[in-house]
Amino acid sequence: MRQPSLIARRVAAVSVSLVVAAGAAACGPKDNDAKSSGGDSKPRKGGTLTVLNSSPLEDFDPARLYTSGGGNVPSLVFRTLTTRNREDGAAGAKVVPDLATDTGRPSKDATVWTYTLKKGLKYEDGTPITSADIKYGIERSFAAELSGGAPYLRDWLIGGADYQGPYKDKKGLDSIETPDDLTIVFHLDKPEGEFPYLATQTQFAPVPKAKDKGTKYEEHPISSGPYKVVKNENDGERLTLERNTYWSASTDAERKAYPDKIDVRSGLDSSVINQRLSASQGADAAAVTTDTNLGPAELAKVTGDKELASRVGTGHFGYTDYIAFNPKVKPFDNPKVRQAISYAIDRTSVINAAGGSSLAEAATTYLPNQKSFGYTPYDHFPAGKSGTPAKAKELLKEAGYPNGLTITLTHSNEKDFETSPEIATAIQDALKKAGFTVKLQGLEINDYKGKIHSVKTEPGFFLAHWGADWPSGGPFLAPIFDGRQIVKGGANFNTGFLNDKSVNDEIDAINKLTNLDEAAKRWGALDKKIGEQALTVPLFHPVYKRLYGSAVKNVVISDWTGVLDISQVAVK
Repeated sequence: MRQPSLIARRVAAVSVSLVVAAGAAACGPKDNDAKSSGGDSKPRKGGTLTVLNSSPLEDFDPARLYTSGGGNVPSLVFRTLTTRNREDGAAGAKVVPDLATDTGRPSKDATVWTYTLKKGLKYEDGTPITSADIKYGIERSFAAELSGGAPYLRDWLIGGADYQGPYKDKKGLDSIETPDDLTIVFHLDKPEGEFPYLATQTQFAPVPKAKDKGTKYEEHPISSGPYKVVKNENDGERLTLERNTYWSASTDAERKAYPDKIDVRSGLDSSVINQRLSASQGADAAAVTTDTNLGPAELAKVTGDKELASRVGTGHFGYTDYIAFNPKVKPFDNPKVRQAISYAIDRTSVINAAGGSSLAEAATTYLPNQKSFGYTPYDHFPAGKSGTPAKAKELLKEAGYPNGLTITLTHSNEKDFETSPEIATAIQDALKKAGFTVKLQGLEINDYKGKIHSVKTEPGFFLAHWGADWPSGGPFLAPIFDGRQIVKGGANFNTGFLNDKSVNDEIDAINKLTNLDEAAKRWGALDKKIGEQALTVPLFHPVYKRLYGSAVKNVVISDWTGVLDISQVAVK
């Protein structure tokens, strides 16, 4: 979930653009044996899997979807050059080949990436998939009428910034070459060692030019995956998928494709979804959700029921909830004031406000606490579990406020357990002990987003959150701390207006690395360095708890998505 210039359309909410409704990103199960959940019988082919969701799968077009790792439901239909590894836990945070034979072959400076397609790949109508189809699929994602997908290619590809898509510019992008039917070459305007991660996005799904119907393509996109769309009602509210008989498991090591049919029903109330999954009556016994978590009250009921508790999948999406400061607004221009707030935070009360320790884990680092992000433990302003008000008062005095300080905290009125009144009140209570008088400014969600993402209106002290487009420190740190990403005329996410040349240079240096393990270490070290400036106060990383039906087998939850991967599920 990224944003500014190279990510201007990214929505940092936990469940929207990442298509958490279709599969987001994160960490393996803790409460259940993922391989044997839902019974002890071996998973078999057959049956119908029902997906109960709150958010409709609107714009079911590979150009318009904003997914992580190809999404959840989308990746059943759209294969991409690379994809996420469909394994539990940390192994699932790796990028692996999909349509391509490998994860890409970079030039020495990582500005040219070459891929070779596997032989024998076919669409749902039996026609072969070619490199030209992938080139065309990417090019159509540049068309204004098909906007909404990940915008990285507009920034990364040579000529991408000015390209208007194939409907206006039939010549196409010279920076994407297809010397033969199995080869595709990308020319970038700067080194990008994480290009294999980007190649998991649905914009890399092949689209046959002859079958493209523009904005109507979403009604029946041509499948390259194990399932094809046979019905799309009310713009993704009801989606019916059946087997693509031309898909071959011999070319796809990742998707199991056990069910014969996938029935996606959306627009449901979250409480209704959890009630239906809990009861598991009829078709709901073979049902899952890809976007609805258990809330605190629901979780309490489930925990007391051994059978229900055995049907809860636990995952961690690469995501951080935090306090953001605008150092251009007094008194937050004073580092000691920001440090004082950092010391005063009572993370226990904040976590309780977020639903308890089962739904949130304390954070002292900006990066999520997963290896793939480069997690490097640090706590520059130790607040303990319940804050250190004495240290905060000391710093406040040094800052010139011996008699305390009155400040305003901006938050959303949305009941999201992240930026909501409950979190704001917990912070207000903690800071009071340290000599702060905190006034709360609650805004409706659209007003809140508009205010905090505008350079002109950004408040000095507010609640925020960020999630990653893929499990790496790059899409986490660059949008928030790269000074070149400050957007003055649009949505800005560098809330601290940090423009430190040493930080910018290190981001560029890490982007040149194609050894992703080495890059991860560097991202972690950079996170620790930036953290010293107290431009944010990390609060917690959310935990996802989701029910699944009693007949569901082979539950896999990876460190990429943090949610049940329906490409692995069996219902027989």
